[in-house]
Amino acid sequence: MERFCPWRFLILLQVWYLCLVSASGNQWKTFKDQISDAVKSYTPCNAANCSCHLSVLQHDLQPFRGKISEDVMAATLERGVGTHYQIIGHKLYREHNCMFPARCSGVEHFILEVIDRLPDLEMVVNVRDYPQVPTWVQPTLPVFSFSKTADYQDIMYPAWTFWEGGPAVWPIYPTGLGRWDLMRDDLKKTSPERDPLIVLSREAPDLVDAEYTKNQAWKSERDTLGRPPAKEIPLVNHCKYKYLFNFRGVAASFRFKHLFLCGSLVFHVGDEWQEFFYPQLKPWVHYIPVKQDLSDVRELLQFVKENDAIAQEIATRGNEFILNHLRMQDVSCYWERLLTEFSRLLTYKPKLKNNYNQIVHKASKTEL
Repeated sequence: MERFCPWRFLILLQVWYLCLVSASGNQWKTFKDQISDAVKSYTPCNAANCSCHLSVLQHDLQPFRGKISEDVMAATLERGVGTHYQIIGHKLYREHNCMFPARCSGVEHFILEVIDRLPDLEMVVNVRDYPQVPTWVQPTLPVFSFSKTADYQDIMYPAWTFWEGGPAVWPIYPTGLGRWDLMRDDLKKTSPERDPLIVLSREAPDLVDAEYTKNQAWKSERDTLGRPPAKEIPLVNHCKYKYLFNFRGVAASFRFKHLFLCGSLVFHVGDEWQEFFYPQLKPWVHYIPVKQDLSDVRELLQFVKENDAIAQEIATRGNEFILNHLRMQDVSCYWERLLTEFSRLLTYKPKLKNNYNQIVHKASKTEL
């Protein structure tokens, strides 16, 4: 009869335990390696003279290094893809019509801040949500837009929302999120892409809390996956959450920059849409990148919950980047350098159109 050997059982138990520890340790190795590699290769940018974002400016102006003729500008105006502005003798002029007056007002605020240092020039500024110059259009038209993808050659400018002009969120922000500088102070103190996160929240409420609110497009509970919409929450109240998700809207999301102010860990879904400050925000360094279809979101949430110290380091780097490199003075600086560089590409001296109105500083009024 075979005798029972306790030491043999103990060895097997120890081997099993070691294998379990090893498997648990290796479970998140891929994510940890990605974060480590990203941080090691990241070089913090220079905050002086808005230099942090200059590579975007240089990239966007590159297609026009052959110079912009009067004929090219006339062709751009003929397309009707934006609002025509002229800067003559340090004064700002604009055609009468603007599709979204408050958006134009947000643009004009920053131009007027730096106009005393700007040369004569003219430009077409698109204040629609969508870019206007696909890569296949020839010749490439010089159109300024706030956001684009790699399929477009629009010249990105800081969006009007840094000052005013939406987006409206009823009923808490009926005239938009408000001025960026004021929101920075406040926060320091419905699409198929979102559906998987809502479903995950219902399947695993201990992992994530997500629901649709009633927005401008909401018509029935079919738009909110069969449940009544959740109550809208002011942005300042978002800051009590450890993790915050950023989804694009029609184009880039205006709230992306706001999320970092909370000091929460930001999960950024997709990487197609860009604003002028996006390229210096690096995945795994400043935020957690999430696939467009959210197929990796459950695993990512489990990773950050089990690796809280790493998650907090990412959240801190994201928060510090926005606080240090996306100040109102950085926005004004970018406008000045963008328009100064753009003016050098014009091969002619703009002539003031007789029927244009001069734009002057006025009291701020926020509207969509």
